[in-house]
Amino acid sequence: MAAILVVDDEASARTTLALLLRKRSHRVTEAEGVGVAVKALTDEAFEVIVTDLRMPDGDGLDVLRAARAHCSDADVILLTAYAGWESAKEAIQLGAIDYFEKGREPDELIHRIERALGEKALRRENANLRAQVRDRYGLPGLLAGSARMAQVVELVRRVAPTSATVLIRGESGTGKELIAKAIHHASDRARGPFVAINCGALPEALLESELFGHVRGAFTGASGTKNGLFEEADGGTLLLDEIGEMAPSLQVKLLRALQSGEIRPVGSTQAITVDVRVVAATNRDLEQLIRQGGFREDLFYRLNVIPVTLPPLRERREDIPLLAEHFLGRAAQRLGRSLRLSPAAVDRLLRYPWPGNVRELENAIERAAILARDQVIEPDDLPPHVTGGVILGPAPGLEREHTLAEAERAHIIQTLERCGGNHSRAAEMLGIGRTTLWRKLKEYGLDR
Repeated sequence: MAAILVVDDEASARTTLALLLRKRSHRVTEAEGVGVAVKALTDEAFEVIVTDLRMPDGDGLDVLRAARAHCSDADVILLTAYAGWESAKEAIQLGAIDYFEKGREPDELIHRIERALGEKALRRENANLRAQVRDRYGLPGLLAGSARMAQVVELVRRVAPTSATVLIRGESGTGKELIAKAIHHASDRARGPFVAINCGALPEALLESELFGHVRGAFTGASGTKNGLFEEADGGTLLLDEIGEMAPSLQVKLLRALQSGEIRPVGSTQAITVDVRVVAATNRDLEQLIRQGGFREDLFYRLNVIPVTLPPLRERREDIPLLAEHFLGRAAQRLGRSLRLSPAAVDRLLRYPWPGNVRELENAIERAAILARDQVIEPDDLPPHVTGGVILGPAPGLEREHTLAEAERAHIIQTLERCGGNHSRAAEMLGIGRTTLWRKLKEYGLDR
């Protein structure tokens, strides 16, 4: 149901149109002239205004001007018995969306009004979606209570409008993809696509096809031509997550694509030009990989034009209450509940080492929101591995009773014990990938 204003000094035409609109459940206000219409516009907000062009006390352009002053979101359709194209031109310049000759079928006018309402609803929905994207991915959505994260946000703010390649570094779960999306949505490519791929999730041959596409018959099972992610991201941003897991032979082809701006689908002899901004992310020590021969130095320098390093959550503990409240607010909204964290729960969150970083914190808060017995989340509502795990020092001074490595190692051992040695369940509980868990087990000598 929409609020519609119908302005016409001809009573029969005005009443007929109002009746047809009311039959479609719209709320209609009638005005027999410009003066009454202007008064209505000051008293009420309308979604659509249908006004006659010529009236005894003025014309439809006066109504249009009043609408722009008092009801700027309203769509205005002008009616006239005259083929006055000069007036139509002026009306369009003033912001009218349509111009309709009186005497034509009223069903056609109703159709145009309904179409205007549909387009308005679509614009409203798109605006809401853009607002959600800005809130989730835009720079205002990057919570930065700590000095280190404030520096990251400022760097992202400065680099986003450029076309520079960005390398985002940080432990698993620190929010690397969130930063990549913030860069995309704050750039002039925001209207283009954002495409992401985990380079460690696919074998080399399949990853090449995913990135660059393939032609029919390129390999067994290639029954048709397939566009790669570079083509899908044309005009936008491509995130290459876990870039350190990419095979050296494929790194050569990626380097060529970055240098030339062209890709060659698997099995094709034709190069395709693409306009893609590449953002890479990794939790690996790429310099060490270079020394070990696992990563190309020239590709590293091509990707590392603007390095963005995300600190782990344990090193920016001032952000924990902000993030926890943010995640709790989202969870409470989904659940239709009113929830808040007790001071004791916040203190316990601050004392936990968070080896899974922000992702683990989000999972812990969501679990607590679901299982909380009342509106206040207490320490008992938090996951057992958070309340019973290794504790960092008192929150106010941010001192530690154990080194971070010791805390992380002990926490991994406790989690594995609770999961009966099941690596998949342990990785899920820790909020990290299986590959990351395997690497940490090897690092701490727990893989035997």
